[in-house]
Amino acid sequence: MTSRELVIKTLNHEEVPRLPRDLWTVPFIDMFRSGELKRLRGMFHFDFAGAEGITFGKSRYASGQFYRKGSYVDEFGAKWDVLEDGVTGEVKDPIINSMADLNAYTLPWEILDEADASGQARAYKETDQFVKIGTHVRPFERMQFLLGTEILFMLMAAEDRLFTELKERLFEFDLREIMFVSGQAADAVGFMDDWGAQNALLISPDMWRKHYKPMYREYIDVIHKSGKYAFFHSDGHIEAIYPDLIEIGADAVNSQLFCMDMEMLAKKFTGKTTFWGELDRQHILPFGTEADVRASVRRIQRAFLSEKRTGFIAELSWETVTPFENVAAAYDEFDNL
Repeated sequence: MTSRELVIKTLNHEEVPRLPRDLWTVPFIDMFRSGELKRLRGMFHFDFAGAEGITFGKSRYASGQFYRKGSYVDEFGAKWDVLEDGVTGEVKDPIINSMADLNAYTLPWEILDEADASGQARAYKETDQFVKIGTHVRPFERMQFLLGTEILFMLMAAEDRLFTELKERLFEFDLREIMFVSGQAADAVGFMDDWGAQNALLISPDMWRKHYKPMYREYIDVIHKSGKYAFFHSDGHIEAIYPDLIEIGADAVNSQLFCMDMEMLAKKFTGKTTFWGELDRQHILPFGTEADVRASVRRIQRAFLSEKRTGFIAELSWETVTPFENVAAAYDEFDNL
């Protein structure tokens, strides 16, 4: 069975011989622990691949070295301050503070206008991995990067024109990107927004359903009409919107299960979406023992896989201080389920 077949069976909730493997790494791992990363990839075959044949256009805004100590400007013009090499950093000085700023601002359409997907069909044929195309689509977070988080929350609560117009402009941009990548040779398209704090959503579920759910629904509709699976990621405690994500068709959801009542999530939603990982990267993976890691995988088994080995992807995020041994132990234990 190929990796592609394995993942598709998992997404279709069919029994599989082993759980598919996926791995996320923060930039630090690729930059400073590449030897360990190579070693891990030698130990385990990962079943997911990105869109090797797609190149997005060069942004008019992007400058500096991304993820290096100092500062850089991203593709949308947000300036990031970085205190440690290998991490994303933080936006401290938003560039849109008024309607005048918004009217003077132009989204980086050149990213899409100059995108080249001429090699994607060939790249897809040359791999038996499950190909998932990532996107720039993260409207809630993008608005935070451009406006600032506190200001965004106040504008959203007031339904201020600055919020509604920026949201509509980003939706137009994101929808065009979703349409573009959905038309390429791939198995799935992914997008994201980090919605959760430690114990609840960052905004009320009703506000989320009013402002963002309709956008997500349209993105997923486009992805499904192209014959592809829709993958969605969100950090934090997002129990409140799990039913909504399933309702609008998210085929796989990546969330921090250990922030939430995973047993409740499994009981309510097993068979309705695929749980795309993950393990606890706040405490267990970086600071626990290998035995702790293996016990956490077994907890996942009891919650999600007690009746059938499917509907779950063995995925974790490898953070800066996480020991190699814990990452390897996690995948080894997933293989034993």
